[in-house]
Formats: sequence, C-alpha cells, structure tokens
Amino acid sequence: MTRTATSTEQDAADSLTWLHIGAGSFHRAHQAVYLNALRESGADRRWQLALANIRADMGPLLEALARQQGQYTLETVTPQGERSYQRIASIGRILPWDDRLTQLIAAGAEERTRIISFTVTEGGYYLDHQHRLDTANADLADDLRCALDGSGAPRTIYGAIAAILQARSQAHPQAALTLLNCDNLRHNGERFRDGLRQFLTLRGDSALVQWMEAHTTSPNAMVDRITPRPTPSVAQRVKEATGIDDPCALMGESFIQWVIEDDFKAGRPRLEEAGVEMVQSVLPYEEAKIRILNASHSCIAWAGTLAGLQYIHEGTLRDDIRQMAYDYVTQDVIPCLTPSPIDLAAYRDTTLARFSNPAIQDTNQRVAADGYSKIPGFIRPTLQESLNAGRDPQATAMLPALFLVFLQRWNAGQLPYEYQDGIFDPAAVRSMLAAADPVRAFCADAVLWGELAGDARLEAMVREGVQRVQDWLGQAN
Repeated sequence: MTRTATSTEQDAADSLTWLHIGAGSFHRAHQAVYLNALRESGADRRWQLALANIRADMGPLLEALARQQGQYTLETVTPQGERSYQRIASIGRILPWDDRLTQLIAAGAEERTRIISFTVTEGGYYLDHQHRLDTANADLADDLRCALDGSGAPRTIYGAIAAILQARSQAHPQAALTLLNCDNLRHNGERFRDGLRQFLTLRGDSALVQWMEAHTTSPNAMVDRITPRPTPSVAQRVKEATGIDDPCALMGESFIQWVIEDDFKAGRPRLEEAGVEMVQSVLPYEEAKIRILNASHSCIAWAGTLAGLQYIHEGTLRDDIRQMAYDYVTQDVIPCLTPSPIDLAAYRDTTLARFSNPAIQDTNQRVAADGYSKIPGFIRPTLQESLNAGRDPQATAMLPALFLVFLQRWNAGQLPYEYQDGIFDPAAVRSMLAAADPVRAFCADAVLWGELAGDARLEAMVREGVQRVQDWLGQAN
C-alpha cells in the first residue's frame, strides 16, 4: 500500500532552504521569528531554516535543538514588564558541528539553498579601520592557508563561505545565492562582500571571485532586538507559563525590527508579509540604529560597569548615566544625521525606554564587549563628521573616555567580569596603557581612530572627557 505524504512532509520535500550560520540567541529571537511568523500566516511556506555554527561552542545547543526538532520557546517582555510566550518552529534542519564543517558546507552547496545569512558579531569580520582584512589574526591566517579543495578546517565566516561557494560552483555552477549579513556592521553587506573578495584574492582564487560576482548578491541590512544571554530563570519561567521543559528557551524584548535592501539573487520569502521593511537603501535606518542605539548602549554599559552596576537597565535608570547617552545623541548625533526619514528624537526616546526595561536583565558584560570594533564602527564617525562641520563634539568624546577608563580598570584587574573582544591585542593595549601619556597613546591608535589617530583635537577632547569621567566617578562612588 502506498502511503500519502503528510502536508508537513510535503512542505519539507518542496521547501527552499535559508541557511543561517550563527546559533546564538539573536538569530533565534530575530530572523527565525520573522520566518516563523511568515510560515504561520500561510503567506509563504516554501522556506525552511537550516541552522549551523562555525565554532564548537554552540555544539551542546545544536544537540539540544536537534532533540526538539529545532523548536524552542521565546519569551518576550515589554518595557512595562508584560511577558508572553511563543513556540518557534521555523528551524527545520539542525546541522551538527564538526571540525571541517562538513554538513554546513554540504547544505550551503545544495541547489535548494538560496539564502545564507550569518551572525558572527562585529569582530568576526576582521576588518581594520580601512576595511582591510587583519591577516595577522590567527584564525584568519589559518583559513587563508586552507587548501582550495576544501580539505581544511574553516574557522572564520570567510573560510566557511569560501568553502561553500567552492563546493556550490562545482556542483551547481549556475545556482545563484544571496549572502545576507545580519550583524551590527555599517554597510554590512558591502563590508562582508569586500572582505570575502579580499580573502579569496589573497588565496589566489580568482576564478571563485568571478563566480561570486556573477552568481551572488550581498544586500545591506539593519537588525534590531535586544536579546540577552539566556539564564536558567528563563527556562524556569517558560516551564511555569507553558508546562514545557525547554533547555533552549530564550528571552528578548518585545521590540523587533529588520530592514533589508531588496537585492536577492535567487528569490526570497515574502518577508514584507511578516513585517520586514524591504527598502532600496538601508543607510538612514542603519546610521540611526548604529549611532543612536548601539553607541549609546555601549556608553551605558561602560559607564554602568565603572559605577559598579551589573545590568543595562540599572545604568539607564540613573539620571547621571542616562544623561550621558541623551546628551551624546541630542547634541552630536542628531545634527549629523539630519535630515532623516526617521524622527530621530523619538527614536532616541524609544531606545532609552527599551534600555530601561528591568525585565530584560541585559548585562553590562555582554554590551561592553568588543570595544575595539565599536569605537571605530559606532562612535568615530560622529566625532569625525562633527569636527569636519566645525562642531565641538564634547558629548561624544565622553564615550571613548569611558572606554579608556574601562580599559584601565581591565588592565588593573578591577573589572567585575572578563572583558571579551574579538580583535584587540591585549599585549598592545597593556603597552599603550603603560605609556607615559596613556591618553595620547590611546588617541594615536590607528586601529581605533583611523585617519583621526594622532589628531590634536581628538586628544584634547578625550583628555577632557577622561577628567570628566574621573570627576564623575569621584562623585558617583
């Protein structure tokens, strides 16, 4: 007797694959949520997510997700403390990690895979202030030495994507693909694509560069949702609210946004039906988000850490710390970004309200990380543009001043947590902090400041900012 396939099985058989690299919380609280909404609406059920990771650290999570057929519970919390729970079932395939990324590369090479997205954090692109690859990085150097036949063990997004494109170009030479960056990186699609082009060129693979240019696109995108690292209390609340024991449960704020340039090479889901903003240019949204939200987030995390606080909301609810972020946006960012299609003052106020949500329990440790990517990416442009316009961006100078004092605490072993940074060189930073004039050495660091490095105006502003931070700490403590 012939068995008729169920509708679920038929969906899987007919589905197109959206492969995501990066199994951290953000993807599961953001991109996967949009795809879940689209599938549940019935507007577009053709697409199925496959989830993989480059590093071994997410191996246990992937195994736990596999035991749950990719499903998990998302808790969302409003600024007023209202909690809701949703079962997310858009991840149809879990690709287990192995040292050579065998299943990840194979899935990426499949003809039905039409989109590959990724979240590897800002530091995971290894770009210096001139957007050139930092080939001195050990992981990147290892990937550059990997054999072109795919026999290596990729450790970076460039190595993984290069291996996928190599396998895909051989198995399905006409199979187009969209490479979608979902990290907080200015011009993130362009930056990734240029980094990948540099990577392949350094490996001497001009043929694969040509294939990439002909068969792929890399649209810019802006993503936004605060998603703290899950704690045991999240799973406990999920159990109490739903009755489900879910080791993969996670929590995020109720706010969510995704803006993407509509430049998909091989088709796409009807994302607009799920609330994604499909636009011709993401630039104004990207600039507002990076400069207002991301930079002020870092400001509050560095200041909160220095003041002895653990969580972002604790700093945001303090008048002195909140005022630092408010002044930075109001006095310097808004003049730089005006005119804009966005109500920038309203966006500032919404952002600070989101940060003040005590239910999120977002840690200063998480947000304070990767300062060596955030200073050049989030903060330096406002300083540079303000100076070029003849303005004196004292409010913005407080942010690098906070970071310098933060680094001095790190150097003295006085931070309450381990500082994590994907691209800084600890020995070089300790040498800088040991200089006769640490402020001058800090402001001369080309990794942080690019063309502004050594600028007397920058040094004067940061020096004054450091004094203001020290005076503030004397009063605050």
